[in-house]
Amino acid sequence: MKIEIWSDIVCPFCYIGKRRFEEAFQQFGNADQLEIEYKSFQLNPNTVTNTEISAHQNLATHKGISVQEAKQMGDHVTQMAKEVGLTYDFDKAVVANTLKAHQMLHFAKAKKLQLETKEVLLKAYFTDGVNIDDTNSLVDLGESIGLDGEELRKSLDANEFEEAVRFDIYEAQQLKIQGVPFYVFNRKYGISGAQQVEVFQQTLEKSFGEWSAENSVTPLQTISGDSCDVDGYC
Repeated sequence: MKIEIWSDIVCPFCYIGKRRFEEAFQQFGNADQLEIEYKSFQLNPNTVTNTEISAHQNLATHKGISVQEAKQMGDHVTQMAKEVGLTYDFDKAVVANTLKAHQMLHFAKAKKLQLETKEVLLKAYFTDGVNIDDTNSLVDLGESIGLDGEELRKSLDANEFEEAVRFDIYEAQQLKIQGVPFYVFNRKYGISGAQQVEVFQQTLEKSFGEWSAENSVTPLQTISGDSCDVDGYC
């Protein structure tokens, strides 16, 4: 069964939601029958990468609030992140457009390393203060999880997966997704936001049960008669 997750790399609740979903996933008895795919979503596609201002200043400008208020918002989500074992450092975070990083995610999906890539990108932004719009930084991150650095660089320089990113965003619009994280189970059930583990567990059980019923194969009711078998007995 397929689970699609729309998220952005600079969304603090996307990382928190990732940890809560992972806990539900790990406890799910049929996890080996689940396919997880991350879909691209840009909260602010017009962001101009700027290493000279802080994430607090950028948020304050974007929301029309004071820097102090922005810091308080950051402190709140930092505490939430801590509760699921994550470390956020908004003082180090680099204001960056996420288009290039989303292209990297599509490149990684083609190499079957998308889940690992999503993790290193989120950690790079929220914990390590890496510029996720910088090609050299992305190549370093890719190589750290086994991606071919030169191949990734060529892909990013050519904007090979830009159209794929745009299509994910188009799909989100068709599904009326207006915020992230957003989880879609078998294209039948949606979860909006970084919900508690129990919510993910309940939706997993319900959607998987229905998917299993829809895809089950009914054993043939066979009437036996004279025949030859594969071992040569007739």
